[in-house]
Amino acid sequence: MDLKKIKKISFAVNAVILVLVLGLMAFFIMSDVTFLVYFSIPTIMVYIVGFFLIHKEKLLTYVRLIFTWLTLYMCVTTVCLGHSYGFHLYCFSVIPISFITEYMGYKIHSKHIKALYFSLGMAALAVMSTAYVTYFGPVYEREQKYAAIFWLMNSVSVLGFLIFYTNYLIHAIISSEEKLNEIAMVDRLTGLYNRHYMISCLDKMNTDYNSACLAMADIDDFKKINDFYGHNAGDLVLEKVSEKMKSVCSGCTVSRWGGEEFLILIPRSVSDPEKLMEDLRSDIAGEKISFEESEITVTITAGMAKRQDGQSIDKWIQTVDSKLYDGKHSGKNRIVS
Repeated sequence: MDLKKIKKISFAVNAVILVLVLGLMAFFIMSDVTFLVYFSIPTIMVYIVGFFLIHKEKLLTYVRLIFTWLTLYMCVTTVCLGHSYGFHLYCFSVIPISFITEYMGYKIHSKHIKALYFSLGMAALAVMSTAYVTYFGPVYEREQKYAAIFWLMNSVSVLGFLIFYTNYLIHAIISSEEKLNEIAMVDRLTGLYNRHYMISCLDKMNTDYNSACLAMADIDDFKKINDFYGHNAGDLVLEKVSEKMKSVCSGCTVSRWGGEEFLILIPRSVSDPEKLMEDLRSDIAGEKISFEESEITVTITAGMAKRQDGQSIDKWIQTVDSKLYDGKHSGKNRIVS
């Protein structure tokens, strides 16, 4: 959700409401409801000013103006024509829309209306105007043959706005949840899953999940790369190695375990896990990484093991970590299984 998109939506909604107001003004002229004809003129001006406010990104001012005038318009039309025309129904869409608007303002870090106070005020005025008509009748007694048409038209408008804004809100919430989940599960630098996600993934595994294979890989002499070329080079190496892992280990769960360490869960569908890891090692070793005017040679060492009967997740990780340690102390750039 961004300001540009909200401006576009606001322009569209403002235009639709302006067209509705012009259509209603034509009906008021035909029905000889003089006061509402004159009242439509400042209403039209309000929505014209609304376009200017949206353009200038004065969204809080726009929302306050439009919602206040909608409330006034609903009350005046209800008192003049009666509740059989359905103008009081607008409170049933404007009230929830005010809360959606408050949420939208929060998401773009903009000032927003206090929807609770506005909705309470609008609800009170809607009840008062409807009660007035119930006890005293409308100001203008007109033929009721148009009432059903206007009830239907106003109902469709109310439901249309409510469906549109609710749909937008739900999609915005879903998008926000997806981004939060991504932040919670994915390492920002490498684009791989993070340690938290891998632990949760391993914890969900059944205790008899013996066909899976776990590998822990580590970039050899990563500290020397950082010290010699700088941390920007180190970040680039992490990114490139991660890209290789995602490409070669497609179908596996690959996570950045910490620093320059990676944990790879190889599913039972992979027939030869040792060959997969050897392919990964040789691909990384065989491609130099360009940084500024330098070519950096990168290698990895990895330990890997299948899960043993009754072995806990912690013991399984300790096993592959121990094999990685053996590989580091026996020459590096190798896979120990």
